[in-house]
Amino acid sequence: MNLSSFSNIRTGGIKVITSKQRSYLKKLANSIEPIFQLGKNGITDSFIDQIEDALEARELIKVKVLNNSFLDTKEAANEVAKRSNAEFVQSIGSKFVIYRESEDNKRIELPRK
Repeated sequence: MNLSSFSNIRTGGIKVITSKQRSYLKKLANSIEPIFQLGKNGITDSFIDQIEDALEARELIKVKVLNNSFLDTKEAANEVAKRSNAEFVQSIGSKFVIYRESEDNKRIELPRK
């Protein structure tokens, strides 16, 4: 078994991005506005469905966690990323960014590892 096979088993088959790729995604995320708001209803199945649709269309999305949410920004980011099979990129203040490579609409070309 080679090392990349082990990596896929450990991460559940999700590609893990490198620090260089994460840095590149942070740069791209700097210019985008949040397209979702997470409030008092928390992370529901319908919220995750909408996130997954947006990730398929855009690959990189920013979400704002409102003050009336009972979740911490990083906790919310990790939960949303986990449930949508996405990669956590960053969280700053009340906003977080996640990335998932699109199957049909590949738009972002990540730098080589």
